[in-house]
Amino acid sequence: MVGYDGARNVRDEERSVGRKKLARKAEPPSKRRIRWPRWTGFGNRTIWDWLQLLIVPLMLAAFGFWFTTQQETRQQQLENQRAEAERELAEQRAQDEALQAYLDQMSGLLLERDLRTSEEDSEVRTLARARTQTVLSRLDPSRKADVMRFLVEAELVQSVEGTGPIIRLSGANLSGASLYRVNLGGIYLQDANLFQADLRGANLSDANLQDANLSKANLNYTNLFEAILDGADLENAREVSEDQLAEAKSLKGATMPDGQTYEDWLKSKDR
Repeated sequence: MVGYDGARNVRDEERSVGRKKLARKAEPPSKRRIRWPRWTGFGNRTIWDWLQLLIVPLMLAAFGFWFTTQQETRQQQLENQRAEAERELAEQRAQDEALQAYLDQMSGLLLERDLRTSEEDSEVRTLARARTQTVLSRLDPSRKADVMRFLVEAELVQSVEGTGPIIRLSGANLSGASLYRVNLGGIYLQDANLFQADLRGANLSDANLQDANLSKANLNYTNLFEAILDGADLENAREVSEDQLAEAKSLKGATMPDGQTYEDWLKSKDR
């Protein structure tokens, strides 16, 4: 009897172990537990438990790397902005120094070497013209305008009382300069660069603008009476009327605002 009960208990225990194995197999991988020996102290942990132990440190490390990278990028941007600001400041300082040096030199020529009463081809006039041409080629548009205002106020570049200008600005670089309502009557600007210059309301009567570049210049209400514009480039000049151009003394070979030569432009008007 005892032997039968013992055998039955053994079979029951085997069936119980079998059911437990089947239950473990039926569990999803994340729920399965790894049995570690007790002495390891790990206990029974699922695969998901171990994944969490690995993922969290990796995420923290990745976030730390991203944060450090962002900080370094922002720092580099700040350094680049600071360097650019310093370069701009240095450039502005150099521009101001060049302008002031020119004004000091010209004051010396006027007061100490009698530039105003000098002869047509005198050394002092040649020196004044060379210094003016040089500084205009180096300055930005706003400071070019400062130079021109000085020259106009000193009556050095325009015709005065029937006499020609003391300084002729043939080939001068006045691109982008603001010459709004400046009196440039009788000025010599042959082959000068007036690209995108602001000449609104300026007086260019009797001016010599032969072969000058006036493309994209603003000529709104500019006085062109008796101005010489032979060969001048007026392509895309802004706000200039046919009446203004008709007042010019000559436009032979000039490029008109619409891109045509003066001669073709006249033919199109005749048609």
